[in-house]
Amino acid sequence: MIEVPDLSFAALAPLLLVLGAACLGVLVEAFAPRDVRHPVQVAIALVGTGGALVATLLLAGTHEVTAGGALAVDGAALFLQATIAGLGALSILLFAERSLDPARSAFVVSAAVPAGSPRDRELVTTPRVQTEVYPLATFAIGGMMLFVAANDLLIMFVALEVLSLPLYLISGMARRRRLLSQEAAVKYFLLGAFASAFFLYGLALVYGATGSVRLSDIRAAGPDGGGDVLLVLGLALLVVGLLFKASVAPFHTWTPDVYQGAPTPVTAFMAACTKVAAFGAILRLLYVAFGTAEWTWRPLVYAVAIVSMVVGAVLGLTQTDLKRMLAYSSVAHAGFLLTGVLGLGGGGEGSGLAATMFYLLTYGLTTLGAFAVLTLVRDGDGEATHLSQWAGLGARSPLTAAVMTLFLLALAGIPLTAGFTGKFAVFRAAIEQGAWPLVVVALLASAVAAFFYLRVIVLMYFSEPVADGPTVGVPGVPTTVVLAVTATATLALGILPGAVLELAEQAAIFVG
Repeated sequence: MIEVPDLSFAALAPLLLVLGAACLGVLVEAFAPRDVRHPVQVAIALVGTGGALVATLLLAGTHEVTAGGALAVDGAALFLQATIAGLGALSILLFAERSLDPARSAFVVSAAVPAGSPRDRELVTTPRVQTEVYPLATFAIGGMMLFVAANDLLIMFVALEVLSLPLYLISGMARRRRLLSQEAAVKYFLLGAFASAFFLYGLALVYGATGSVRLSDIRAAGPDGGGDVLLVLGLALLVVGLLFKASVAPFHTWTPDVYQGAPTPVTAFMAACTKVAAFGAILRLLYVAFGTAEWTWRPLVYAVAIVSMVVGAVLGLTQTDLKRMLAYSSVAHAGFLLTGVLGLGGGGEGSGLAATMFYLLTYGLTTLGAFAVLTLVRDGDGEATHLSQWAGLGARSPLTAAVMTLFLLALAGIPLTAGFTGKFAVFRAAIEQGAWPLVVVALLASAVAAFFYLRVIVLMYFSEPVADGPTVGVPGVPTTVVLAVTATATLALGILPGAVLELAEQAAIFVG
């Protein structure tokens, strides 16, 4: 007889709100008149993500396992879900920016029209947009929130697909440079399919070794006995699948092309929210399932952290496109985040979990703000992403240059910004667990990476503006809100981070 699993609807409220909003968005797309779809879809997506953020705050202090043990509603899950919901709401506002001119939206009018056709060129200037991006993005946010709370490898795999499939689609919906956008979507889909296959094969090996896909059962089975080889191989494949989503080198090859080709609001969404979701799943897998057997994962994480920091910092120096530069910045930051993962002791000691969660919040806000500024600097072909086009921006638009400088300094980890506080927290956690050689590598990589951030600042303030350079648009209300929130948070978390750090430490609890 099949037993009905216990369900705590209160604990599942954040997920239900986001996924319910996504389903409602699908119905609106099917039945609402075209003229009213855009404002209705934006409102539904914002209500869903905003409601989920409020629900996670109301659930603070809850620690329970629900849905038959498949979902864990604990401090870490709620903190990460709140981060994803908040960043997701800001991303939806970037999606909605089209208030200044009919063609301002980043999204294509009709994704089914062949790129470069006469009809496609005609639709570039129409005020209509493909409003399916809103329910797709909301489904992705729901998948991310499920991902960080999954207490079961099968649920984790389902969440991985729910968050990934919408991203594959909306990556190919750029209004301009459509062939580049579609190429990015195909690359992301093909490489994402390989990553999903790795994860699924690893799941099968872990099940073969332990007889269960529940994280707590895997931990109880332990790495001892006849299933050791299967278990370690399964763990390696699971981690590879997750490292792909986190854009950690050497599993980062999709990142520069997809960041460059996708619509810039989608790039911001992926850079901020997907990073949080992927690292949330990595932390839960390593701590809950394999926390007592650090020898199975610690050397692997140590190695890929070094590779990611070196690859991201060195290759970032060679980039002339700002979106690709930020992509390699993301790869380097993934390596920095892994130093926080190494600060997570198997017995629950260490501040690695709290430090990593805080870093994810600060990185998400900073990178979202940087891409929001990028949407304002435009030429005739969309956003002006080549570095040479940013020369003299400080003279032409001092406020835009100042805000971008703040975000670049935060990404570089300069004191009095959120980036410095986040790096300091994860480096300290790693040193506490004896990973000081990795911290030395991280400091050197940070110094190298700071060069390409400072290069953009030098271009903006100490170079002559180019003739017929790009225009700097006045942001609409949605982008203004995003810039105000992200810039304020970047400063506040750098100057007075104590309250949020304390909140992260209180939330650093896993139940399984």
